[in-house]
Amino acid sequence: MSVVVIGAGQAGLQTIMSLRQGGYEGDITLIGDEAYLPYQRPPLSKAYLSGKMERERLFLKPDDFYSDNNVTLKLETEVASIDAAAKTVELNNGETLAYEHAVIATGSRPRLLDVPGRDLPNIFDLRGMADIDAMQPHFESGKKLVVVGGGYIGLEAAAVASDMGMQVHVLEAASRLLARVAEPEISSFYTRLHKDHGVTLVTESQMTGFVGDGAVSGVEMADGSIIEADIVITGIGILPNVELAEAAGLQVDNGIIVNELGQTSDAAIFAAGDCTLHPNDLLGRTMRLESVPNAIEQGKAVASAICGAPKPYHQVPWFWSDQYDVKLQIAGVPIEIDNKVLRGDDASNSFAWFYFTGDKLTGVTAINRPAEFMAGRMLIEKSLKGEVTADPAKLADEDMKPKEWLA
Repeated sequence: MSVVVIGAGQAGLQTIMSLRQGGYEGDITLIGDEAYLPYQRPPLSKAYLSGKMERERLFLKPDDFYSDNNVTLKLETEVASIDAAAKTVELNNGETLAYEHAVIATGSRPRLLDVPGRDLPNIFDLRGMADIDAMQPHFESGKKLVVVGGGYIGLEAAAVASDMGMQVHVLEAASRLLARVAEPEISSFYTRLHKDHGVTLVTESQMTGFVGDGAVSGVEMADGSIIEADIVITGIGILPNVELAEAAGLQVDNGIIVNELGQTSDAAIFAAGDCTLHPNDLLGRTMRLESVPNAIEQGKAVASAICGAPKPYHQVPWFWSDQYDVKLQIAGVPIEIDNKVLRGDDASNSFAWFYFTGDKLTGVTAINRPAEFMAGRMLIEKSLKGEVTADPAKLADEDMKPKEWLA
């Protein structure tokens, strides 16, 4: 028996942990293209970038975890191809590994901004530890940072830079921040929050390229103006790493298509994490999620199938973001919103919005309201299952404690 896990991130590690916890006794090989053991990615754009978290605290498991659990590590190694018929994985060094089951946990990569000057020094993507290590020396008070892209990761980096005394511009091509991932009222809150911290926000921005002699010195806009920059971070979205799967003949469509156990169109090959397009019976649709909870739960489901004790993965998706002293927590991903309810004052730094599709609670977005987030997340699941009917009046009533919603 042998399992080859391709991708040394959260999903790959969770699969290994759950395999051993489930009693799997076969050989396990973990292949990663970075030089590091599996590590946390969410702190990269926050605590690690700011210097508040040391590198050692990023790692998900210590070195001896892998030896204790008989896991063969192959770091700084890329997979050249998967031969599904032969059940082998060929590495870029020419080595070939046989498998009974393979797990693709290749994650995602930043979408590249293809404009003139893109290769100038001091222009960074924000994805891995090496990216942060390279940009960190440039984070100094008084320096000028331009962030291209007003999504969560870009805004988190902008918050760190602003707190460090840097001059920060955020350029967003859409008409508002977080346009793809949040409702307008949340965009308005973050617009106010960043402006209050001295960040310059430019929406509906049209940039044409980067300028500089030896290193980037500015961002050129469509009107010919230049926004000065000592450092630039681009964050315009990510792409799932599906090329290996596609070349191996697996079904792919904006992600590697898997079932509720992470099984691909080849019964011996599984996939987990950012790179998958998976069904969620609770929500009644397929989706691709870029989140730690998704990576963990899919890893567990994959391991359960390999161990012969299948436990399908169907949960309410959830996410978080830390910016300044504000913790955003989101549960659910409603496609249509028929009604929305506010709890608290959205002119403050403490409130929660609840979103309904028909009479079903399908989403909650909480700002510094952990109790509302936790109870709301459970209430979404019960509402979708038809076990309870969420009462908008109770959600808005500050005199009612969130745990009472579930009674």
